[in-house]
Amino acid sequence: MEQQTEKLKAGLKQRHLSMISLSGVIGAGLFVGSGIIIGKTGPGAILSYAIAGLIVVLVMRMLGEMATVNPNTGSFAVYARDGIGEWAGYTTGWLYWFFWVIVIALEAVAGAAIIHEWFPSIPVWLIGLGLIVLLTMTNIYSVKSFGEFEYWFSIIKIASIILFLGLGLAIIFGLVPSIKSPGLSNLTNFGGFIPNGVGSVVVGIAIVFHAFVGVEIPAIAAGETSDPVNSVRRALNSVVWRILIFYIGSIAILVTLLPWNSASLLKSPFVSVLEMIGIPSAALLMNIVVLTALLSCLNSGLYTSSRMLFSLAQKGDAPKILSKLSKNGVPVIAVIASTLFAFISTIFSYVSPDKIFFFLVNSSGGVGILVYLAIAISHLRLRKRMEKENSDKFKIKMWFFPYLTYATIFAMIFVLILMAFIDSQRPQFIFTSLFSTIVIASYFINRRRKESDQLSMNSPILNTDKQKI
Repeated sequence: MEQQTEKLKAGLKQRHLSMISLSGVIGAGLFVGSGIIIGKTGPGAILSYAIAGLIVVLVMRMLGEMATVNPNTGSFAVYARDGIGEWAGYTTGWLYWFFWVIVIALEAVAGAAIIHEWFPSIPVWLIGLGLIVLLTMTNIYSVKSFGEFEYWFSIIKIASIILFLGLGLAIIFGLVPSIKSPGLSNLTNFGGFIPNGVGSVVVGIAIVFHAFVGVEIPAIAAGETSDPVNSVRRALNSVVWRILIFYIGSIAILVTLLPWNSASLLKSPFVSVLEMIGIPSAALLMNIVVLTALLSCLNSGLYTSSRMLFSLAQKGDAPKILSKLSKNGVPVIAVIASTLFAFISTIFSYVSPDKIFFFLVNSSGGVGILVYLAIAISHLRLRKRMEKENSDKFKIKMWFFPYLTYATIFAMIFVLILMAFIDSQRPQFIFTSLFSTIVIASYFINRRRKESDQLSMNSPILNTDKQKI
């Protein structure tokens, strides 16, 4: 198979990919959305994050195995094409591209709202579009500039989490004289560890799962490093402790320090802890961290969506012009195309928030689990073939194959079905299913058109006419 990543410039350094892999799992959802999960589940939210994280770790192990044998910019879309069929590669690629351009719009809107609080005279929509333009320019210039921005965004996010974890542990172990340690009382004193029943933990898994989408980005970015095989191996091998420390560790400290039904925890959990410690301007500091997380996701979204579009174009599933590279090795037209769609989506968030934008957001809501399901099924289909053809190239191997692969597939199908029965997740299940069906149908329509064009080109009558001409 020809490696399309050879056409892209290897402009990312190992330090770039290391920081991208470290912070790719840290989004604004951790700083803001975690309070909602805790409010629904109680301290049992730790279990929801742990189980969802375990599923993601297993999927990343499968992706790492395939990516070290065949590192590719199209990543899992290419593997889905090889393992399941062309329609699966087409569908996975377009759904994943759609997911990220909607994320770009969401992050731009959320980031604009924060900046608008500081500069109320500037319209929110103008700030949102300005953020997209700013980070589009960094992505257009070179992949190194993307990596450099993401590197510093990541440092801020990681430093903030580590500082929070350190302060939280100091309070829990009674190392802060001015604050009385709650011990483990908050884990059991308000209805028990799972106050709303085991069902709430299961529901929490479905909601939390979306927070982890993004850990797969290093598998895409590794194609633009000088050593893609070892880069992706190191990045995906670190998924376990990234999820364990940054997500499960943060949630564990939150529910230990504050009662799970605390109004302040539900509103802004991290701000509440910082205020409890007595850090001045806690809300302002956390807004800066959240804005950094939003800009990081926006930056990653522009990069990831453009690379997926580039890969689709190379496979003939998108206009060929989208695979054109600049002199710096950047798919500029693919970046601009993704930016334009994100622009349009951002505008819809203001002119039609409860109709068009609602449909777009919910259509992309379940894409993450569909993509991960495609990765697992592709792995199941490709493993034996890879062992036969590339037995000497394995740097990562899936544990207990095929049993854990089957178990992971069944777990994700269960989560997907569960979404249909959760009120907050049902619109995502319905609209994502509808949109996925439309994308699959477009593949077969497009293929039929290509076959019809090919038949026309090979028609004896047409050939006779050509000879006459």
